[in-house]
Amino acid sequence: MAAAEGVSPQQYYIQHHLVHFNNVGEKQTNIADFGIINYDSLFWSIATGLVVIFVLYLAARKATNGVPGRFQAGVEMVVEMVADQAKSIVNNAESRKFIAPLALTVFLWIVAMNALDLVPVDLLVQVFSWIGLAGDHHHHGPLYYHRILPTADLNIPLGMSLCILLLSFYYGIKVKGGGHFVKELFTAPFHAHGVGAILLVPANFLLNLIEYAAKTVSLGMRLFGNMFAGELVFMLIALLGGAWTGFNALSLSLGVGHVLAGSIWAIFHILIILLQAFIFMMLTLVYLGQAHEGH
Repeated sequence: MAAAEGVSPQQYYIQHHLVHFNNVGEKQTNIADFGIINYDSLFWSIATGLVVIFVLYLAARKATNGVPGRFQAGVEMVVEMVADQAKSIVNNAESRKFIAPLALTVFLWIVAMNALDLVPVDLLVQVFSWIGLAGDHHHHGPLYYHRILPTADLNIPLGMSLCILLLSFYYGIKVKGGGHFVKELFTAPFHAHGVGAILLVPANFLLNLIEYAAKTVSLGMRLFGNMFAGELVFMLIALLGGAWTGFNALSLSLGVGHVLAGSIWAIFHILIILLQAFIFMMLTLVYLGQAHEGH
């Protein structure tokens, strides 16, 4: 099929791994298509979310007042780190009762989702093939297409950033009052009096819309872009191992390169996994903290 379409095996390999298991059985071509549901992204994002909840439940259930074990100490370090960041950014103590746990959940959830990128590229493909769910090039099984990394699916990071946007609206209205919140949309950031204030209404409203849109899009796109790029690098490294043709000099050198490059990139990618989760968490705190402040 790849040859018939003029696509090289390497290109076909990457294209195949970029198609989701969805309700249409093909790659999404439009940036926004509400008729397509990526079942794999939903499954893995929900599964990792449940894992995070279970881990936090275990930590809470086993918490003691005495000398904590390594597991409890590790969880407490993360909780304290997030709580300190929330305290320094969000001044409203009442709001922090919800925002701090939200930031903790966001951080751990994104770490768990990002960590799925460390699963070998073709591992699930082989597993699905062994149990007869993947099929082959001629007879596609239900899981012939499958992507394990939710944060490399733009729908997931943008969905999370939209939730942060809605929460910023909620806190803006709750703290400032509905009337004052709406008033700020039309009177800030350029303040004036009398006729000048009326003339600046369109500019102020447009700038506020752009600000909210830019925050939301950048928050989601930053996470998506970094994880999607990391996923592509793992696929390119996998192609080195896929070039094996037997015990010859070229195949052996490519095999060694595959192992070395994969190991080095996986170690480096751990930093990306943690960093992207931390950045998303910090921006969540910043945006929700700004919702409490006036222009």
